[in-house]
Amino acid sequence: MANPGYGKRSAPGQRPRTGADFAHLLPRDAAVATYLDGLCEGADISVKTLAKVLPYGQCALRTTLNRLQEAGHLRRGRECVATEEMLLWVTRTFFSRIARDDAWWAAYTRDDVPQTPQRPTRSRSFILLAALGKASPALQLSARDCARLEPQVSEWFERGAAEAEIVSALTQGLPVQVYSPAAFVGRRLLDKLPPARIAPVREVVLRTLECGECRAPGSPEAMRGGVCGACRGASGDAPRGPAGAVPVQGVRARMSAVRAGLVPRADRTRG
Repeated sequence: MANPGYGKRSAPGQRPRTGADFAHLLPRDAAVATYLDGLCEGADISVKTLAKVLPYGQCALRTTLNRLQEAGHLRRGRECVATEEMLLWVTRTFFSRIARDDAWWAAYTRDDVPQTPQRPTRSRSFILLAALGKASPALQLSARDCARLEPQVSEWFERGAAEAEIVSALTQGLPVQVYSPAAFVGRRLLDKLPPARIAPVREVVLRTLECGECRAPGSPEAMRGGVCGACRGASGDAPRGPAGAVPVQGVRARMSAVRAGLVPRADRTRG
């Protein structure tokens, strides 16, 4: 849906939307963040596309995206999608409704984000059985019936059946009178149990982040606020290259000094 690097990719662990999600941002940044939050996965969020639908210019939008990155709502990076058939690195723009710090984004690149504990709820199988009476009043089940039949429905799900498929198998072609709904449902779950289906190959995802300014890849720990040390002007960054190598910013000065110390060709021939 978008050119590489500009397709929206939502970060996990998002809470439900509220009117105060982006209240901590400047008005323009909050408006853009709200718009991005409502877009579907893969939507083009490049500044050129956003400028066509939002009342801001490309320069203003570029500044806003950088501020959203600094605030922890956005990161740019690369993601490796590997299956049995292919290994492909693709660029992504990750977006989070919740402002995340650098440590969270680093954990996200390692696929090590802690999951928010959820309150125990009824299983998917129990909920389907409890709602069966709405699809067909003749199959109204009690809570005890649902708990007893729950393992049979779970086996359908394990074999790849969808909820609509199970409901259809249980409610289509009912007899004129169903004397025992629980016994009838249990018999149909057994007689119409589908064969085991081949599970799809699970994708293995690897991620890395890129600097929001120069697009250079680097470790998540080095991307403070989504920007690398060189673009931040950090002086504590370790020098690149072997020991004793001239820093990048000093190469020109060193070469000028070397040239100044060379003996001219005419003087060399006289000696």
